[in-house]
Amino acid sequence: MQRRDFVSHGGLAAILATGAAPAIAQTLPEIRWRLTSSFPKSLDTLWGAAEFVAKRVGELTGGKFKITNFAAGEVVPGLQVLDAVQAGTVEAGQTAMYYYFGKNPAMAFATCLPFGMNQRQQNAWWYHGGGEQAFNEFLKPYNCVAIAYGNTGTQMGGWFRKEIKTVEDLKGLKFRVGGVAGAVLSRLGVVPQQIAAGDIYPSLEKGAIDAAEWIGPFDDEKLGFAKVAKFYYAPGWWEPNSMGHMIVNTKAWEALPKEYQAAFAAACGECNAVTMAKYDHLNPTALRRLVGGGTQLRAFPRAVMDACQKASLEQYKDWSEKYPEFKTMYASYSKYNKELTQWFRVAEGSFDNYMASQKG
Repeated sequence: MQRRDFVSHGGLAAILATGAAPAIAQTLPEIRWRLTSSFPKSLDTLWGAAEFVAKRVGELTGGKFKITNFAAGEVVPGLQVLDAVQAGTVEAGQTAMYYYFGKNPAMAFATCLPFGMNQRQQNAWWYHGGGEQAFNEFLKPYNCVAIAYGNTGTQMGGWFRKEIKTVEDLKGLKFRVGGVAGAVLSRLGVVPQQIAAGDIYPSLEKGAIDAAEWIGPFDDEKLGFAKVAKFYYAPGWWEPNSMGHMIVNTKAWEALPKEYQAAFAAACGECNAVTMAKYDHLNPTALRRLVGGGTQLRAFPRAVMDACQKASLEQYKDWSEKYPEFKTMYASYSKYNKELTQWFRVAEGSFDNYMASQKG
C-alpha cells in the first residue's frame, strides 16, 4: 500500500483546505460509519482521540461523512476490535495493534517493541521508513488497513507493592502486563496477568496481583493505583512509545470517495500530533500530584534493565524463527532503529541529558 493513498502523511494539504471542504462535499454522498474503540470513555485522552477524528472528518466533509463512536464493550469488548472490523461488523475501530500479537507477534510492530523506538522514531519509521507500507501489506489477510492516529510517548513501568532491587525480585511476581511484555518478562520468572482496565484496581487492592502497568501519570491517576501500590517505576521499557491506529475494513475503505479517504487520513494525522501534545501537557502535573500524595518514584536498576533487554532479544530471535512475517519486518525495523538511535545521541540525547542535569 502506497503512502500517497493516505494523502501525504496525514493529509496536511487536506487540513489546510478545510475551508473548501463543504463546497466539495456538496457533490459527494452522505456516508455513515460506526467506529468501535478498545478504550472506555473514562480514559478521556485515548477515547477523546476517537471523538477528535470523528469531529474533524465531519468538518472536512461538510457533515456528509459522519462517524459514530462506540466505547469498549458497547459493540464488542475492547480486545475484539480487530475481529469486528475484519468481519465488517463495523467499518472502523480505534485500537493498539499489539493487543492482537497472539494472532501473530508481528502485530506489535505497528505499536511498539520493547527496547524499540521512541515516539518520534516510530513516526519516522511509519511515515518515511517503510513501516506503514510493510505493516499494511502484512495486514491484508485481516481485511483491514491501519492509519496511525496518536501516541502516548514512553510509558511508565507500573505500580508495585514492593520494591524491585534485583532480577531475583521479578521471580514469581504476579504482574498485570500482557502482550509482548508479558512474553518477555515470563522468561525472567514473572507471572503475567491480562486484566482489563476496570479490574486492575480491585486486583491490586485484594493482593491478587503484585504489580500493574497501564500508561502514565494522567491515566494512571484516574484509575487510582496510587491508593493501593506506592512504588511507581520508570521507564516502561516495553513501551518506549505506543502508537495507536484507526483500522478500517478494506471493503469500506475502498468504497469511500477519494475525498473522504483524504479527510479521514487528514484527521488521523492531525490527531497523531495533538494526542502526543496532550499527554505531554497533562502528565507532568499529574505526576506532581501523585508524588505530593505519597507516591514513591523509582527507576528500574540497570541490572534489571539489562536482563530485560537480553530477554527481549532472545524473544525476537525465537519469533523470527517461527514467524517469517516477524523476521522480515524485524530486520528492517531494527536496522532503522539503530540508525535513528545513533543520530538521536548526537543532538537530542546530548541536549536532553544536559537539561535534565540542570537544577534551575
